[in-house]
Amino acid sequence: MPSPPPIDLPRLPGRAAGSSKRDFGRVVVIGGSLGMVGAPALSAMAALRSGAGLVELVVPEPVAAIAAGFDPCVMTRGLPSDSEGRFAAGSLAGLQEAIARADAVAVGPGIGRSAAVRDLVLALWKTTEVPAVFDADALWALAACPSRGDHAGPRLLTPHAGEMLRLLGGDPSGPEANDRPRLEAEARRFAAASGGVVLLKGAGTLVTDGSHEACNPTGNPGMATGGTGDVLTGVAAALLAQGLTAFAAGRLAAWVHGRAGDAAAADLGQVSMTARDLLDRLHVAFRDLG
Repeated sequence: MPSPPPIDLPRLPGRAAGSSKRDFGRVVVIGGSLGMVGAPALSAMAALRSGAGLVELVVPEPVAAIAAGFDPCVMTRGLPSDSEGRFAAGSLAGLQEAIARADAVAVGPGIGRSAAVRDLVLALWKTTEVPAVFDADALWALAACPSRGDHAGPRLLTPHAGEMLRLLGGDPSGPEANDRPRLEAEARRFAAASGGVVLLKGAGTLVTDGSHEACNPTGNPGMATGGTGDVLTGVAAALLAQGLTAFAAGRLAAWVHGRAGDAAAADLGQVSMTARDLLDRLHVAFRDLG
């Protein structure tokens, strides 16, 4: 039997009988590029599975039709792209229009790397007023930002070890990636300096705002497979959209994500798990919360 949730784990409030979808927040997921549209689709589907009332997936136009085919419950929108199928500089106005209707935003899954993408991400980091999760190649873009404390709303960053090192100006493939105590210390300092929350992924995922922190007890090595981080991003965005603070959302998202992974491992074994298996078991984690 799995261990019960920690007593002090944040919870979502109960749902009133007369609730509508607009009571549970609108999430906008921004990402995708040619060959990488599955990443933001996983985030969008995870946001729906985590209670968001509405989810819109905003991707470059060449992959919009593919994005629309993953889940009929997700709204999709295509914006201008470059010749490589990544967001073009002219996408900023459309992105800001979508964000204006959002209660929370997820930026980065599958978004790719280019000068235009970097500039778009930095603009969204600075100007987005609603809570936002930054993950994947959005963290690559933020590594070039000299003033990370300059942002308009709550921020939750979800780096793995290599991405944390890149944010610090280091080599993401260097030996420091295995120095967990150092990375956790740097995550605390980074969170405090940026005014955001860092969710440092890995065994015993650390969630910290620089003053408060929690280590997550759920999860297993079978989750070390492509796409699981994208699921986490969607869970966190949904929790933000439903009113949790960035620290509370990060902590609950880490627990739910790991509990879904543990349920998948119990059913399938760690070797055969995929990110879709976590997505399909998010309900187990939320049900266990009571």
